[in-house]
Amino acid sequence: MPSHSSASHKKAKLSSSSKASSSSTSGPNPSILRFEGHLHLRQRLLLATISGRTVRIDKIRQNEDEFPGLADYEVSFLRLLEKLTNGSHLEISYTGSSLLYKPGVITGGKITHDCPPSRAIGYFLEPLIAIAPFAKVAFHLTLNGITNDNVDICVDTLRTVTLPTLKKFLPSIETSNAPLDLKITKRGAPPLGGGQVIFQCPIIKSLKPGILLTDPGLGVKRIRGIAYATRISPQMANRVVDSARSLLSRYIPDVYLYTDVYKGAESGKGPGYGVSLVAETTTGVLYSAECAYQPRKKANDYTFPTPEDLGIRAARVLLTEIRKGGCVDANSQWLAILLLALGPEDVGKVRVGTLTPFSIQLLRDLKQFLGVVFKIGEEPQEEVTDEEGNRLYTSLKGTVVLTCLGTGYVNVNKNVT
Repeated sequence: MPSHSSASHKKAKLSSSSKASSSSTSGPNPSILRFEGHLHLRQRLLLATISGRTVRIDKIRQNEDEFPGLADYEVSFLRLLEKLTNGSHLEISYTGSSLLYKPGVITGGKITHDCPPSRAIGYFLEPLIAIAPFAKVAFHLTLNGITNDNVDICVDTLRTVTLPTLKKFLPSIETSNAPLDLKITKRGAPPLGGGQVIFQCPIIKSLKPGILLTDPGLGVKRIRGIAYATRISPQMANRVVDSARSLLSRYIPDVYLYTDVYKGAESGKGPGYGVSLVAETTTGVLYSAECAYQPRKKANDYTFPTPEDLGIRAARVLLTEIRKGGCVDANSQWLAILLLALGPEDVGKVRVGTLTPFSIQLLRDLKQFLGVVFKIGEEPQEEVTDEEGNRLYTSLKGTVVLTCLGTGYVNVNKNVT
C-alpha cells in the first residue's frame, strides 16, 4: 500500500482562502456531504469510508479559544484510516477547524498503530469493527495505548459483546477461513497506557440476509465477568469481584466472576483495576456493563473511593441494562443498525431497549449517506400470567423495534478466488 502521510501533510497546508475562492467561482459540489461540528466525527468518517462518499466537516471546535480545531486523537484516527485504505485524500485547514475526506479502497492487512493517551483503544477500534469485514485483505490490526477507562468502551466489552454481535451478521462459511478474534496481550491503565490488543477479522462478500433480532428470551440465565488489576495489589480485583457478586447473586444464582492479574511487561505503564460484566439471556442476547478505576483529578474527587464502590456501580449498571431489554445492548446498538442497513435487499429487524443519542444520530446519517430509512415501532411490555391471572414474570419485550430494507452492499474490494 503506498504511503499517503507526506502527501496528506502537504494537502493540510492548503490555505482556506484558496478553497473559498474556488468554491465561490464554481459553486458547492453537490456530491460532497457537508457537516458541522466535532460531534459524531467517527461515525461520519466510518460511513464515508463504507459508502465511498466524500465528506467535508467545518466549524470543528471553532469557538474554543484554548484548543480549537481537531484534537490529537481525532487526527490519529484519520491517520489510522489512511493506513487501512488505499487512495484516501485528506485535507485539513490551517486551524484544524475544517477537513475534507475522500475515502479510498479498504485494504486491511497487517497494520500497527499507536493510540494517543488522550483516548482509549476502544475509541479507535470500535468503528473499525464495522469496516473490517469489507476489506480487501483480512484484518490483522495491532493497537497500542490505554485498554480500559471510563470514557470509551473497554476492550473486554468489545471482545465479549461487540464481536459476537458482528458474528451474527457474518456468513458462517466464510468466517471459517480466518478468525474473528480480539486478543489482549497487554493491559494499559490511564493516564500512561502501555496496553496492546490484536484484532483479526475475516473478509466477506456480503452479509447474511434476513436478520431478525427480535426475541430477547425469557430472562437472563447467567452472568459472567472479569476483574483485572495492573501494577497494583491483586486484592483489589478480589474486592471488586466480591462486591459485584454480592449484588448480582440476589438477581440470579449463576454468577461467575474471575480475576485477571497482570504483572511485569504485560501490566502496562501504570496502576489500575476495573471490571467488565456480561449477562446472557436464554436466547443468547448479551448485555454488558463496565467500570474502571480512575485517578483523582482533584482533592475532593471521590468517584470510586474503594473497590467495593466500583463493583457495586458496575453491577447496578448491568441490572439497568437488563431492565431496558432488547436484543442488543446500548454499546452494540449502532453496529446492529448499521449492519442491517448494509445487509442484502431483504427486510431486517432488531429490537432495542432505549435508543441512545449515538444511535439516533446514526439513523439520521444513514439516510444521508446510504439513503436508508428505518421504520420505528414501539411494542408494549408483556406480562405473562397463569390461568388464575397471577403474574408469572414480566417479558423483556417493552422495547423499540427497528425495521429496514437492506441496501445490498457488496464488498467489491475482496479478491476473487
